[in-house]
Amino acid sequence: MVEQFESTDRSAAATLTAAQDARWPSGPEAATGGLPLIDDASAVAPQDARMLSRLFFDRLQELEEGTAAYSYARGTLIEMNLSLVHFAAGRYRNRPATDHEEIVQVGTIGLIKAIDRFDLSRETEFTTFAVPYIVGEMKRFFRDTTWAVHVPRRLQELRVDLSKAKETLSLRLDRDPTVAELAAHMELSQEEVIEGLVAANGYTAGSIDLPYSDSDSEGEGRSLGDTVGECDPALDLFEDFHTLAPLIGKLPERDRLLLRLRFGEELTQAQIGEELGCSQMHVSRLLSRVVARLRSGLLAED
Repeated sequence: MVEQFESTDRSAAATLTAAQDARWPSGPEAATGGLPLIDDASAVAPQDARMLSRLFFDRLQELEEGTAAYSYARGTLIEMNLSLVHFAAGRYRNRPATDHEEIVQVGTIGLIKAIDRFDLSRETEFTTFAVPYIVGEMKRFFRDTTWAVHVPRRLQELRVDLSKAKETLSLRLDRDPTVAELAAHMELSQEEVIEGLVAANGYTAGSIDLPYSDSDSEGEGRSLGDTVGECDPALDLFEDFHTLAPLIGKLPERDRLLLRLRFGEELTQAQIGEELGCSQMHVSRLLSRVVARLRSGLLAED
């Protein structure tokens, strides 16, 4: 990929010579800093961009950061070398569930980093220097966004190594390797290999609406979501009753009778008052006191 952009062209050399010989404004107020004015830098051919980039990088080192001339030089360098980004993004064009425009944006970030860190004194072609930055930024984007479940970077890298080791051992053994064989080949413990295999399951996730079937399933058209259980309120109720039983057992006989009449037989407070020979207001106070005692006992148990 780099070699394609490092090819020279006579027209590129001619363009550079014309740019250097032309009388461009060089005063401190010049918006271009003495550089040629390029109206549409993105339309510059890759060969011409390679030659012009040398001139712009050389001038960029002399310009003061934050000035209009510096912004022009830096912005023009970015636009002239966008072809590098598009070329690198082409290899991921058919990657599933990936937006090509988003990859180009991410690659452009790598291009900008390369421009800011490039040094002409190293006598290295800019394309050679920039491509690893661009591709590296794209790979970092895939690593951070394509996993269905986020796992640590260590496990993400282990998944790649496991995939390569599996392929190598499968060809050598003519069967799928065991965990012990993978661990010996990769010089890792079996626990680390198992952790990597489990983490690899988080790379992709299937929809719960996908059809699901097994030997125990009845009928057709069941989805995975149909097999997912739901919270059963009766379980919480059972736990509450199980916790309340010893607390109720410690109550006086009159309080247990009061609870049975109110919550067991579902009598009104007036009916309870008639049966116990007291006022409705007194029944209300007694119920409030008993319920508060049971509530505090439940909270203490939790």
